[in-house]
Amino acid sequence: MILWRHTSSVRMTSQIHEDIERPQEAEGSSDRSFGLVFAGAFCVIALLPLAGGGGVRGWALGVAAIFLGATLIRPSVLHPLNRVWMRIGLLLGMIANPIILAILFYLVLVPIGLLMRLVGSRPLQLGFDPDARTYWTPREPGPPPDTMNRQF
Repeated sequence: MILWRHTSSVRMTSQIHEDIERPQEAEGSSDRSFGLVFAGAFCVIALLPLAGGGGVRGWALGVAAIFLGATLIRPSVLHPLNRVWMRIGLLLGMIANPIILAILFYLVLVPIGLLMRLVGSRPLQLGFDPDARTYWTPREPGPPPDTMNRQF
């Protein structure tokens, strides 16, 4: 089931990894489980003030009751809400994932790489040596030859 389709007539030619022109597909939850989750969420919202000594939020309890009733009596009425919820989730994923990955890259990987360069660590040993006879790394004692019979 296709839940989100990018309908732009202009072909995106930027050099990004994510292909935003392909249809975003995600299998949504059933209408019954969607209703139960939302009934539970609104129940938590309704009862949360009790932890701080406040009163019950009546509006949230009413919404929870509506979701629970619809879930138990006729879950198919929740289908449009379930689809909208899935589309919102796909949209948020398209926005949040690149931002989170960029933050991780620039705050974690780049500093580690710079620190490794500062201390002179080169784990891949990618430098060119014109006098080298081979670039193979010797392994002693190495795996026994009979373990290499059926590699694939």
